[in-house]
Amino acid sequence: MELDMHNGYKGVIPLNHHPDFSEQGYQVITELGRNREGGRITYLANVLNSNQQVVIKEFCFARAGADLSGVKAYEREIEILQQLNHSRIPHYVDCFEMPGVFYLVQEYKNAPSLGLRRSFHPEEIKQIALSILEILIYLQKQVPSIIHRDIKPENILVDEQLNAYLVDFGLARIQGAKIALSSFVAGTPGFMPPEEQFGHSLTEASDLYSLGATLICLLTSTRSVEIGKLIDDNYRFNFQKLVPQISPRFQSWLMKMVEPNQKRRYANAAVALKVLKPIEVVGTATGIDTLVNIIKPRKRATVLGLATVVTLAALEATLMSCQSGDPVRELLEARECQSFYLNASCQENNGH
Repeated sequence: MELDMHNGYKGVIPLNHHPDFSEQGYQVITELGRNREGGRITYLANVLNSNQQVVIKEFCFARAGADLSGVKAYEREIEILQQLNHSRIPHYVDCFEMPGVFYLVQEYKNAPSLGLRRSFHPEEIKQIALSILEILIYLQKQVPSIIHRDIKPENILVDEQLNAYLVDFGLARIQGAKIALSSFVAGTPGFMPPEEQFGHSLTEASDLYSLGATLICLLTSTRSVEIGKLIDDNYRFNFQKLVPQISPRFQSWLMKMVEPNQKRRYANAAVALKVLKPIEVVGTATGIDTLVNIIKPRKRATVLGLATVVTLAALEATLMSCQSGDPVRELLEARECQSFYLNASCQENNGH
């Protein structure tokens, strides 16, 4: 028997300790992990008389002290999975039940969870981000769109080619569907968007917050349970000093993903992906980048206003210089005006 400190429990157990699913057509190989509080155990199993491997999720409501809402969550996950057909969302295979216990059978993906301690280069983290955003685009194109509600490192699998897989749709909701008050805070603290904590309506931007938080954890090598160390007293992520090597544009993209006000985030996964694709992840700041990044958001409007005044003053000075009577000077100044796309105005002022 072997323990995994991250998942609470994981390991190879003597075969006679595994449940017998032979009547259902499966043979358990090993236990992949368990959630003691949620009463869930996950097994890797073979499909009898086949080379196919599957994951069997056990929901033991009697042991977890769960009520009817737990059963509804199990049924809702099955209902949503049956609607989905994406290569990086493990397919629904089967379900069955025993007294007090429900079982969900899904396709097995041979890829470890990001919840396990792993190190990635920032460019690799960008690839993971793009991969998850592609899955979210698929979910958001459903009619009505689907919100996962529990994106975090533990629910993302990544293979050696950096293909990401999204799992655990137990909290997923169809956008616009009513959510019971008891499930408002069913997500994971630190990854849950503020609108969900306060019972506000969820949108396609809600999952972006959780993904942004996940990426920040990866960049800073922060475990999920320690994500609070990255959030300041104003409930904003403060991680920039921990990753000085990443470019200001990538930092800005991440900060927009985890903007507490959902209206200030990217509207949906498609927009977030389009903005991210051309961004260089690692790089140094230009003078303008540095200026913009050190200015606090509430002061940016004032600074931009001052910049506009300075620019207009410079243009006015250029126009006035075009009124000179010296022919040689007029020629030089006319060429200067052209560089500002104002040659036509200069000619009019000079009477040409």
